[in-house]
Amino acid sequence: MISQLGRYEVLGELGQGAMGVVYKAKDPLIDRVVAIKTINLGLAMDEKEEYEGRFYQEAKAAGRLNHPNIVTIYDVGKSGDVAYIAMEFLEGRELRDIMNEGELLPVDQVLNIVAQVAEGLAYAHEYDIVHRDVKPSNIMVIRNGHVKITDFGIARMASSSVRTQTGMVLGSPKYMSPEQVMGKSIDQRSDIFSLGVMLYEMLTGQAPFNGENVNAIMYQTLNAVPPPPNMLNPAVPEMANFIVAKALAKGLEDRYQNAKDFAVDLRNCRDTLPRSGQQVDLSKSPVGGEKKLPDAIDITGRMGADEEEEEAKSASHVRLSKAFDSAVATMRLAALTATSEDVDELSKTFNMGRPSAESINQAGQAALAAGSVSPAQPRHTTHQSLAEPLTQSRGGNLLVVIIVLMVLLGIILYFVF
Repeated sequence: MISQLGRYEVLGELGQGAMGVVYKAKDPLIDRVVAIKTINLGLAMDEKEEYEGRFYQEAKAAGRLNHPNIVTIYDVGKSGDVAYIAMEFLEGRELRDIMNEGELLPVDQVLNIVAQVAEGLAYAHEYDIVHRDVKPSNIMVIRNGHVKITDFGIARMASSSVRTQTGMVLGSPKYMSPEQVMGKSIDQRSDIFSLGVMLYEMLTGQAPFNGENVNAIMYQTLNAVPPPPNMLNPAVPEMANFIVAKALAKGLEDRYQNAKDFAVDLRNCRDTLPRSGQQVDLSKSPVGGEKKLPDAIDITGRMGADEEEEEAKSASHVRLSKAFDSAVATMRLAALTATSEDVDELSKTFNMGRPSAESINQAGQAALAAGSVSPAQPRHTTHQSLAEPLTQSRGGNLLVVIIVLMVLLGIILYFVF
């Protein structure tokens, strides 16, 4: 272990990140303990400039922000092939670790945590900073239930000199917004969707969009309709169902337009609930537990070993057929339901050509031949749908193609619901 980073005296290692190590260190000038996030620039020589740019972008983005729910950045520097950011040392726990303990938190405590995150994001959005990777492992819970957002490593700023190439997907698959999956440009409403996914998971104990691989998760994010939270957790009030529905709306105009409104609704919902009296200090690790800090930087959108194991454990009991659980299947569905421009964006993301009508027809016939169930009727609800259908814009040239495609969609809806 290194003993010095710039002027900082390294005291110990806190955790391993995707591109480096997170250390506990001391600033001798003011006798302050800090956390230092590092990135070994020698690990990615081919993309060194890109990684280094994004690393400094995190410091620049978060360093501009001064809010109680955002981690404070103190300093940035470089020592040899190691770049580092010195930040506030948080004595608490990752929200992911808390959620992994298996027991649902009281609903009022969940609403309070998510409201704090929404307030921090609202502040960042006012400065035109989009986090892009809102997820439990980037949220720290410290004393008295106070929450801090960390890791603005892949945030987008209007003044950023680091550009994302067309079709490049950034973020963590399970928490991506539909527009991230499609490789489109995003705004603050993408963070709101990601926070909605986190809220759903905290209320129910399972993610709204699951799958055995990244493509399956992307497929469900674009098309799946998760059940209202109170169907999985009766303690969730009806008002929370509406809040989740609005946060997870596929259409941008149907979603919360700003995180401040999201936070206000969460607070109002919490105020209607009786206090559970079960709240505990989540900042303290259980006996024998260890604090695991967020990854140093994650800009690829790929799942690490821990995330893959987590996805395997939390995957839905109802699996998609292997005929649909692929990037090709996602492209076919996009060709059926999305606009031509959306299909072009998705084809860039997956780096594959647009599917032909003949290939879609053949896939439908193969699925029908292999299917063992009949299509189910789609669910109807009296409140706003959690996932609204994408606008259809393609027509078949032959009547038989249209019929087969409709049956194919029915089969997909059955497996999803």
